[in-house]
Amino acid sequence: MNERLERLPILVLEPHNRCNCRCVMCDIWKLTDVQEISAAELERHMADIERLRVEWVVFTGGEPLMHSDLFRLATLLRARGIRTTILSTGLLLERHAARIVESTDEVIVSLDGPAEVHDAIRRVPGAFERLAEGVRAIHRLSPGYPIGARSTVQAGNAPHLRDTVRAARGLGVRSVSFLAADLSSTAFNRPLVWPEERKSAVAPELGGLEREMELLIAEYPGDGFILESPAKLRRIVAHFRGHYGLEPHVAPRCNAPWVSAVVEANGDVRPCFFHAPIGNTAGAGLEEVVNGERGVAFRRELNVAENPTCQKCVCSLWVE
Repeated sequence: MNERLERLPILVLEPHNRCNCRCVMCDIWKLTDVQEISAAELERHMADIERLRVEWVVFTGGEPLMHSDLFRLATLLRARGIRTTILSTGLLLERHAARIVESTDEVIVSLDGPAEVHDAIRRVPGAFERLAEGVRAIHRLSPGYPIGARSTVQAGNAPHLRDTVRAARGLGVRSVSFLAADLSSTAFNRPLVWPEERKSAVAPELGGLEREMELLIAEYPGDGFILESPAKLRRIVAHFRGHYGLEPHVAPRCNAPWVSAVVEANGDVRPCFFHAPIGNTAGAGLEEVVNGERGVAFRRELNVAENPTCQKCVCSLWVE
């Protein structure tokens, strides 16, 4: 693969660094300072975004809808034919439903299970109902607007995977996907890797996870509603088997550092969520960072199959 990127089809932007949930498997909510990518800052990078032929921008967080002017960012991108997706907790969907439909192409909401499970993991009373109201508000305005759900598998919801699928169908979303909770990296506002007691609190009991996953696969609808194949669902179990030392971690097929980049609210640019920054956009252009000395060296030296971070990855990406 090329070390210098001529094309970057996917750009992940963290427009706002804070979040409105207090999820047990994430530390973003502990942030107290507010940082966000301004419209002027995005405008500054627009020529590089066009040169790198970005096709899809994913707004991640924190909670993107906490941004002071998110829809101006989305409008700047869509004016250039770039697809936009919001990854959201869902708590602010109802408030912003009209602007979401008008200015963006897709929303993917975090769904941790049926109502009681979801609220307990989010540690926000009524979070599930606010999410449901938001989905309903968007679909009242635009019945076909695409909303998907994504569920992070961990101790609190591992026994409820089938109920999560049923909850997603009940919400009226078009799909649900699953990924394993990350236990090993410094992503998601972890200045240090979690201590063992925190990992133990988030890691699911393995026997129960294996049984529930096989029951989910036995009921697998085959209609595309669950985005992962049975083989990929079993990889979630394998990830936690690796955590417990029962089998080696095996890196997934992934070329994320060659087809995407993550720009955080403070300007840090990462080759993916889990690897260290390769630079910062303060005083530099996006392409200058992506194809700078550190970025090129990182891609030159990265062997996905043998890299310890990649081997424990929970969120891989492959683009032809």
